Amino acid sequence: MTLGPFMAQHQIVVGRDAFFDLLSERNLLVRKRKRRKPITTFSDHWMRKYPNLIEGFYPTAPNQLWVSDITYIIVGDGFAYLSLITDAYSRKIVGFYLSKDLSAEGCIRALEMALNNNPVLGRLIHHSDRGSQYCCSDYVKILKNNFIKISMTQNGDPRENAIAERVNGILKDELLDKLHLNYNEAVRNVSIAISIYNHQRPHGSIDYLTPIEAHFMSGKLKRRWKNYYSKKKDMKLEPTF
Repeated sequence: MTLGPFMAQHQIVVGRDAFFDLLSERNLLVRKRKRRKPITTFSDHWMRKYPNLIEGFYPTAPNQLWVSDITYIIVGDGFAYLSLITDAYSRKIVGFYLSKDLSAEGCIRALEMALNNNPVLGRLIHHSDRGSQYCCSDYVKILKNNFIKISMTQNGDPRENAIAERVNGILKDELLDKLHLNYNEAVRNVSIAISIYNHQRPHGSIDYLTPIEAHFMSGKLKRRWKNYYSKKKDMKLEPTF
């Protein structure tokens, strides 16, 4: 329905801007509701939380340290939740799963993919936040059954899981559309984006290699990146690893 015929019938002549000003003065404008940003981490739970084992730890080969995180993407009128596991040495995404909810199932699926793709493991640390998905018995059991040490952040500082946060940003800011029409389309787009990330995108933090190239190397990789964080006296100049 338009107001044109009504205004013509009543001989009302008013410009568009003046009309909106009039509505605004009387609080009659319909405000567009902002999409609420979902919270992906719930750490206020009763389950056991583990200490941070990676402070000062620098991996020198693949499969020494995996970092995990959950991020959201917009799907239709709601959200889907992307669980990621990244190798801290090579920056390769070794496991992922896009879930319709925030249950632990998405994280477990991502972990199972990572283990299937890397069957020969040595001394491996799994690092994550203290979210309930990573603390639940099903997830912890898989880690322990595979002799993987468990490490967790101790507060909400993103520097405690800097690589995982950085990977989230690359995928969402560079390789994924802001909006996906439905879940199936989102799954397809995520798979394509991660393939591009792993096989085509060089990283300054690993001597401009792609993650798939770095994943077959060992030894120290030269960093060619600038520090993400501003210099402050009470702040480390580099992320934890």
